[in-house]
Amino acid sequence: MATIIKIYDKNPNLKQIEKVVKVLQNGGLIIYPTDTVYGLGCDITNTKALEKIAKIKGVKLNKANFSFICNDLSHLSDYVKQIDTPTYKILKRALPGPYTFILPGSTTLPKVFKKKKTVGIRVPNNDIARIIVKELGNPIISTSIHDEDDVLEYTTDPELIFEKWQNLVDIVIDGGYGDNQASTVIDLTEPDPKVIREGKGSLDIL
Repeated sequence: MATIIKIYDKNPNLKQIEKVVKVLQNGGLIIYPTDTVYGLGCDITNTKALEKIAKIKGVKLNKANFSFICNDLSHLSDYVKQIDTPTYKILKRALPGPYTFILPGSTTLPKVFKKKKTVGIRVPNNDIARIIVKELGNPIISTSIHDEDDVLEYTTDPELIFEKWQNLVDIVIDGGYGDNQASTVIDLTEPDPKVIREGKGSLDIL
């Protein structure tokens, strides 16, 4: 049974963040706020936790398209092949922000992702998500929390998320109401950027 923890986006409580980090280090699953929709995540280096998320989502782990939530762009080279200056400029303009960028995966990706040619990188404009990653020391996986409702694609109320997910995850972070619009997904693996999904982020950054 999950615990629900209230954390404020502006000036998050570090003691609460430490609790979340410990759960992640022990292979736990968390639901956390971003600058778009709530995400389901785990430590990117924990294969068992990754397998649990893949099972919940009904996908094979090696086929799953999870995004990597990063604190900033400083560890990009750990997961992404060297990128050119125009690409880096787009990333600098857009991040932190409501974007997922598809980039060429490097050979140093965690074992379970070794065969993936591309990775989705997110640096959300949300202090809770970014400080968790910073304290953990490596990215967490992100996959959106979908709603079964035909009208609402995403659940925005953390209390309702807790009700639905309490038996599947270890912690639900209540960071206030989430957005019901997902991130804009942009493929930067080719010379010309390609918009895969238009979401919350403006396309003026391209």
